[in-house]
Formats: sequence, structure tokens, C-alpha cells
Amino acid sequence: MARIAGIDIPRDKRIVISLTYIYGIGKTAAQEILNKAGVSEDTRVRDLTEDELSKIRQETNTYTIEGDLRREQSLNVKRLIEIGSYRGMRHRRGLPVRGQKTKNNARTRKGPRHAIAGKKK
Repeated sequence: MARIAGIDIPRDKRIVISLTYIYGIGKTAAQEILNKAGVSEDTRVRDLTEDELSKIRQETNTYTIEGDLRREQSLNVKRLIEIGSYRGMRHRRGLPVRGQKTKNNARTRKGPRHAIAGKKK
């Protein structure tokens, strides 16, 4: 396994797919990293040289990834909650934040249904 940004990326996959295993790097960002590093997207991770790996590591350092990105996102949510914005209130209540309807759906955010005491079936 090759290690980039503290993550072991899979050896048998193409490098452009393996880079997406790093939190904060999607397919487009992976393609940009490989273009800047001068590495072919079709290369398998096991076939990379140490020089190519070091170039890829250097390019990934320009992105906010993994722990830093997670911390930044949680601080953003915390800030919204503290200032009492509408989005912050939705986060606090565990409801959908981006304008979705909640009458029928939103089970992922709202959680499992709770039984109402004394309701006849």
C-alpha cells in the first residue's frame, strides 16, 4: 500500500481512483493533482515510482484534506448554531438544512419513527 496524506491507498486500483479514498479529494481534484504532478491517470498504484509518489504527495499538500477539512466543517456548523441562524437551528434540531420537505421524507435526518402513546392501530 502506498501512503499519501496518512491514508493507505489501494495498490491494485488506478491512481486516479485510489486518490479518491482520501477524504476531501474527489475525481476532479484527483485528475488535477495527477496533471500537475505529470502522472498518467491509467497508472496502477503498484507501478508508481517513489519520485512520482513524492510529486503526488507534494500536490495533495496544497488541498485541505482529512482531519483539517473535518475540523473546518464542524467549526462551520458550530458557528451557525452559535449565531442562531436558520441553518444553525436546523442543525441543532437534526432536521434537513437545505430546504427539503419533512412531511413525508427526511428519515435520514429525523431518525426512526417514534410510537405515539395510546394510539389505536
